[in-house]
Amino acid sequence: MRSSALIFLATLAQSAYGAPANATNDFSSKCTALASSLNIPHGNVSSSALVSAGSTLQFPNSDPSCGRSSQSVSVNMCRVTLTIATSNRSSIAMEAWLPANWTGRFLSTGNGGLGGCIQYEDLDYAASLGFATVGTNNGHNGMTGESFLNNADVVEDYAYRALHTGVVVGKKISASFYGAEHSKSYYLGCSTGGRQGMKEAQTFPEDFDGIVAGAPAMAFNNLTSWSSHMFPLNGLPGTSTFIPLEMWPVIAQDIMNQCDGNDGLVDGILESPDLCEYNPEGLTCGVAINGTNMSGNTTNCLTPTQVQTLKSIYSPLLDANGDLVYPRLQPGAERTGAPQTYFMGQRFGAADWFAYAIFNDPNWDPLSLTPADYVLSSSMNRFNIETFEGDLSAFQKKGGKLLHYHGLADGVISSENSPRYYQHVSDTMGLASAELDEFYRYFTVSGMAHCAGGPGAANIGNMARNSASLDPQENVLMRMVEWVENGSAPESITGTAFVDGNPESGVAFKRRHCKWPARNQYQGNGDTDNEDDWECV
Repeated sequence: MRSSALIFLATLAQSAYGAPANATNDFSSKCTALASSLNIPHGNVSSSALVSAGSTLQFPNSDPSCGRSSQSVSVNMCRVTLTIATSNRSSIAMEAWLPANWTGRFLSTGNGGLGGCIQYEDLDYAASLGFATVGTNNGHNGMTGESFLNNADVVEDYAYRALHTGVVVGKKISASFYGAEHSKSYYLGCSTGGRQGMKEAQTFPEDFDGIVAGAPAMAFNNLTSWSSHMFPLNGLPGTSTFIPLEMWPVIAQDIMNQCDGNDGLVDGILESPDLCEYNPEGLTCGVAINGTNMSGNTTNCLTPTQVQTLKSIYSPLLDANGDLVYPRLQPGAERTGAPQTYFMGQRFGAADWFAYAIFNDPNWDPLSLTPADYVLSSSMNRFNIETFEGDLSAFQKKGGKLLHYHGLADGVISSENSPRYYQHVSDTMGLASAELDEFYRYFTVSGMAHCAGGPGAANIGNMARNSASLDPQENVLMRMVEWVENGSAPESITGTAFVDGNPESGVAFKRRHCKWPARNQYQGNGDTDNEDDWECV
């Protein structure tokens, strides 16, 4: 359904341009000739070809770990494929999708995890909306860190160089094809893509006029320490520390029982999980809590050792000196994939950063991670991948706009790190929230899992499958366009939740998500699904 809708919208846009047959033929011939006319330093342009709306591209050589063997195309466009050498032992693969319904805008997509995967679905989404769109493989192929082994150039590509190079080259390709420079330049990414967007604002402020950065993997070194430490913390199945997977629904309900009403409504969604001071003691086997003796319950309770594991999960990670490494996992994440991501008794993918980028040892045992390793990774900070610089003054002076969002039920990257960065920028630049609002706004999205999904009104237009509308109030990408081009800054972002998570079943409810530091509070008395019964306070 969503793909058909994008094709329909793209068709409308093309109709609005009123392109006659000879214009279509001219577009095709220009596209075919583009590859041979481009002169990209250190680059090899493989092809430029017309792709029609409704067709399906196949990627037989795509790394299987990327999970992208094909992509349906929503708009007539010229597809350019190329590689660029970034050193004598590293290179990036990139694509530019140049739509026939070009609006004059340019956009770069990002990546995810440790991934070296072009996110074709994001290329199609932006191109369908008239953006000349580019994406790279981030300097390696596949979702592992194996390419980092003894190759600092590949690490540098991943840290910042691949995306920035793709932007510089992509703008040249766009101008060559359309015969005109872009009017405005945008970025859209989440997770690693969110970190990449923040990196651009911090280090390459001239690249974009508007950046939409979701669930950013900032404080990268400390984030990888935090995510990697979950394995030795929880341990292997059968060990005394390990929390059985079947206990997590019990834990989730215990958290809801304690904290769901903090926002004024018991609805299974935490509007302010950072205010939830979860106490798991009531799940201890054989302990009487509030008059309830659980001694006879051996299947829905935890041993004292397991309770300590649980307390550590929901506590900030500290180093040996007691200094903060990374915030806690926020309550609510246990309902949206955190147990499956971190607590199955197996290594998390980010452990590859330690194995291949820090220790250069493919045999490194992730169960051996220690607090000293946190400090080592942070002090090395390879190519300043930490991405936690608080001075955004160059981006501000350039006139750039930054829309930062984070799902409050994120089960991969703690949402409690995002306000920490916001405060860091405020402190570094000496600007209060009202002053930051000129160029930097952060929005909390209740009930949103990692970048998409979850029990809340999480469809906010940050990607095609997460788009309920092109109304700027309900679509963060189009909202950014409004902010950059019309000066209309967002005060809230309206998200949509579908019945059973299925757009074809209709809308369950909508909710306006607040601009930090405001918090959503229920003020109603009846219809709990009425977005007007919520107020940012």
